[in-house]
Amino acid sequence: MKTALITGASRGLGLALAKALADDGWSLVLTARGEEDLFSAAFDLDATAIAGDVTDPAHVARLAAAAPELDLLVNNAGDLGPVPLPPLSCLPLDALRRLFETNVIAPLALVQATLPTLRRRKGAVLGITSDAAVEAYEGWGGYGTTKAALDQMSHVLAAEERDLAVWWVDPGEMSTRMLADAVGPEEAASAASPASVAAELARLVTIRPESGRLTKEALAAVTTGARE
Repeated sequence: MKTALITGASRGLGLALAKALADDGWSLVLTARGEEDLFSAAFDLDATAIAGDVTDPAHVARLAAAAPELDLLVNNAGDLGPVPLPPLSCLPLDALRRLFETNVIAPLALVQATLPTLRRRKGAVLGITSDAAVEAYEGWGGYGTTKAALDQMSHVLAAEERDLAVWWVDPGEMSTRMLADAVGPEEAASAASPASVAAELARLVTIRPESGRLTKEALAAVTTGARE
């Protein structure tokens, strides 16, 4: 049985992907900060739940120890930063530091902690990025800067760890609490469902294409082509 470690797994895309992988027979280690939602999800999916903050080195060590035979690391947990989203001229620098801790440093810490087993099992790393990493959206400078850093970090990881599959995926807007916080609940409600994106990500993991950055269009093309 293959094992996946998913961060930010108590709701949104993380939870939807956990459900999709569970349906495919994966064993799961799930983490998030919200204990109640996390433990409820883990109970439903017969998964291991370890609540905590991915920016905490001790928590990262606990996660790695809970998955000694790991096939897939999903760096999904992310922080949006202050809302309403401020322009760069008003972005508190402490808030930007926290964004880098959650969106860049924590994913690398998890990669470093799990690399021995990922190398041994020729596993995969899936990072969730954003079009804010490559487009100039007013107010999204802090978040987008961290996602740009995640993109480049993933790109280099793919070059350094050629036996692994490394994907950094921009899934587009999804109807999540994070998007609602950024743009309002009405606009967020019209976005794609996390479940539909999770289904494509689960197929991506099964197909295992070469490492690289995938937009929502590229993800759909890869997974649709594999079904035909």
